[in-house]
Amino acid sequence: MDEIFDIVSEDDIVIGKASRRRCHGDPSLIHRAVHVLIFNRAGDLLLQQRSLNKDIQPGKWDTSVGGHLDIGESYLGAAHREMAEELGLTALPLTFLYHSKIRNRIESENVATYLTVTDQKIIYNPVEISAVRFWSSAEIEAALEREIFTPNFEEEWHMLKEFSRKKLAGAVEGPGLCSGESFPDLWQKLGGEISTVG
Repeated sequence: MDEIFDIVSEDDIVIGKASRRRCHGDPSLIHRAVHVLIFNRAGDLLLQQRSLNKDIQPGKWDTSVGGHLDIGESYLGAAHREMAEELGLTALPLTFLYHSKIRNRIESENVATYLTVTDQKIIYNPVEISAVRFWSSAEIEAALEREIFTPNFEEEWHMLKEFSRKKLAGAVEGPGLCSGESFPDLWQKLGGEISTVG
């Protein structure tokens, strides 16, 4: 049965509903999605290889976690749900990073991106995912624009680098994984590589 999504305005206000099939062929139907970037304590980023059965970008390496919001679901709720469904990860604290807009000839999404850190064993959903592995910043940079990654992940990577540059160059205030922990503090724990590569 085809999923049904909330359709939203450019300002992210719900204005209707449409099926996944319609949304993935009509860029005028803006819908909501969530991404989670999962780092290990060494500062490497987990990527998932999309199943060959996927209707969009099969076999490409993609963001750690990504998915659409269910009708009436919050971005944070969707992030936790997708993380559990795709990778078997639950009860991890999430840091909100930024909102973005994906616009291409296939679809239009309003996206919220979150970050978390874990060294837990990943048990991925084989229906959705072919493989997972952690990539260093240098490995990601070397593989860009070689059709290894989804275009959406490459865009996400550039947004993350820009976000980290701005946060680390500015005041120490910012989102953290828990009360009293800022993004710069967290980034220092991870090695802060992303803001200095590329």
